[in-house]
Amino acid sequence: MTDAAPANTGAGTDAPGGHPDRFGFGREATHEEIAAWDIDVMPDGTGLPEGEGTHADGTPLYLRHCASCHGRTGEGGSAEPLVGYEPETAPPFGPRYEEWRGDGADVPFTVGNYWPYATTLFDYIRRAMPSNAPGTLSSDEVYALTAWLLAENGIIGEDAAMNATTLPQVAMPARDVFVPQER
Repeated sequence: MTDAAPANTGAGTDAPGGHPDRFGFGREATHEEIAAWDIDVMPDGTGLPEGEGTHADGTPLYLRHCASCHGRTGEGGSAEPLVGYEPETAPPFGPRYEEWRGDGADVPFTVGNYWPYATTLFDYIRRAMPSNAPGTLSSDEVYALTAWLLAENGIIGEDAAMNATTLPQVAMPARDVFVPQER
């Protein structure tokens, strides 16, 4: 039989319940590290960075960073479709959705029929895309991809420039019918 060494708690004192007050792992984050992650964008545009992009700017970026998963025109692939505005009479959720859908197939949630705020789209792309390198796009690139998606969904014109002033003014089709869950 082997004698086991006592556990090293790293802190030297134990809190009630036999656990140490601190485990001695990691370090306190610096203000700069926190600021790099504190990039929330609110529906009214608060938090949007400087920068600008258009549909034309977004086209090569979409093909390079997005098409392999979402399809060349946003129709979907290994990832969800991004372009589409069906049903045109109601969003694909809530009480009218079941009425519209009837016995038909599910309708995918897309930028054109689901997202309530264009600023949320920007925030999501900025944080989570591309999926193989999230957070690597510049603000100009995120504005350009946002403009591409909004234009492809018929929400803005292809010549519209998206920036911190114009993006919060975009009226998304689902804005007034989106039902937030207060859970």
